[in-house]
Amino acid sequence: MVSHPIKSWLPATVLVSMLACLVFIACSAPNRGLFAGKTAHERYADKISNAGLKETSLGQNWFTAAGKGLTQPLAIKLPYKEVGYFDAAEPEAAGYRFTARRGDKILILLTKKPTAGFVLFLDLWQPVANEQPKLMAAADTAAAGLNYEVTKDGEYLLRLQPELLAGGEYTLEIRTGPSLDFPVAAIDRPRISSFWGAARDGGARSHEGIDIFSAFRTPLLAAAEGTITSVTNNNLGGKVVFMRPKGKDFVLYYAHLDSQMVSAGQRVLPGDTIGLMGNTGNARTTPPHLHFGIYAAGGAIDPLPFVDIKRSEPVAVQVAANDLKTYRRSERNAAVHTSPDKQSARLVSPPAGTLLQLQSATGDWYKVKLPDGREGFVVGNAVNSITTPLRTYKPDSTQRLLDKPDMLAASKAIITKEKTLQVLGVFNDYYYVSADDTRGWILK
Repeated sequence: MVSHPIKSWLPATVLVSMLACLVFIACSAPNRGLFAGKTAHERYADKISNAGLKETSLGQNWFTAAGKGLTQPLAIKLPYKEVGYFDAAEPEAAGYRFTARRGDKILILLTKKPTAGFVLFLDLWQPVANEQPKLMAAADTAAAGLNYEVTKDGEYLLRLQPELLAGGEYTLEIRTGPSLDFPVAAIDRPRISSFWGAARDGGARSHEGIDIFSAFRTPLLAAAEGTITSVTNNNLGGKVVFMRPKGKDFVLYYAHLDSQMVSAGQRVLPGDTIGLMGNTGNARTTPPHLHFGIYAAGGAIDPLPFVDIKRSEPVAVQVAANDLKTYRRSERNAAVHTSPDKQSARLVSPPAGTLLQLQSATGDWYKVKLPDGREGFVVGNAVNSITTPLRTYKPDSTQRLLDKPDMLAASKAIITKEKTLQVLGVFNDYYYVSADDTRGWILK
């Protein structure tokens, strides 16, 4: 990715002053016990406030961006990969919303350039109805990402934000994996042939687990460190073993064993053999298999996310990522979606020539920002360069050249009547134009 210079709107003297202040507070933080229990993001926010920068427009923009990352996240599906760029001159944050299942382990990987002097904060949250989101995990890029074991089905939020006046490239990957080991070794070629919820006894009940098939008397393994809580027999499961993983609020259920090789109260480690596969109980007429279940206080839960090792890889980035933070124009049939999925809702279907700023790249999509600040996703081949003007335009009266498509925005220059302008893009009632190497917005 090419380098992106700090934008010229930040005066050099102010930039040097603020950089010196931030270096000072980063290197001379007070007693770290003051920040006990706080995340890296929260500690940094405290530093901004204590240095008096929260009262500046730059500091306020950083806090506003942090809030937007949680209140206006963009919807994605896992696994997900994104290549992006944060501009040092624009306080920003990226927010993502996705679903995960109980038993999944969320694996968040983050790489960045430069590797030093560019700190990114990662915060994982869970939305709570009518309340502030609940913080679940946090890290900065010193840890190169974070892992989190999902304990509740539902939506999760991820916020990614750099320090003030810190810019650079990043690659973000969000994957899922199992939170427990698989209870049968891969060398024994296990296969799952019956899943959670399948009908049993002619529909009188549903399957409360998964069935894992392999050869008769295949070793069955402890899926976690824990304690054997029960070794017994019952009509449905035949020879069964219950174990409680260490630190968990559920128990694992192994059924239809041919032999039980542990005893109640025994401590086991991942991979220890707890029994041999069979077809005891109501499985006498079936091939040998392990019925693997998980039970919590509310009853049985689907064990597949806990042990499923067959996880999809994130789609590789297929669009160019060397021109992020630059502007593009929409094609005639372009649509800005709420998610990088053509079946997702349309945020807007802009007319041809609408100006879009490229924020990041994922798959064959760009995440883009509209001139009014809204963000969404557009297919990469639906945008074009603004190098060639759409047309020329001569205003019929003197106008202000604005830095935003808004009559209340600041003026960058005064455009005299009949001056020839190059129209590079449009948005609502405004043209984005080039005038004597200065770009900005004027009314049509």
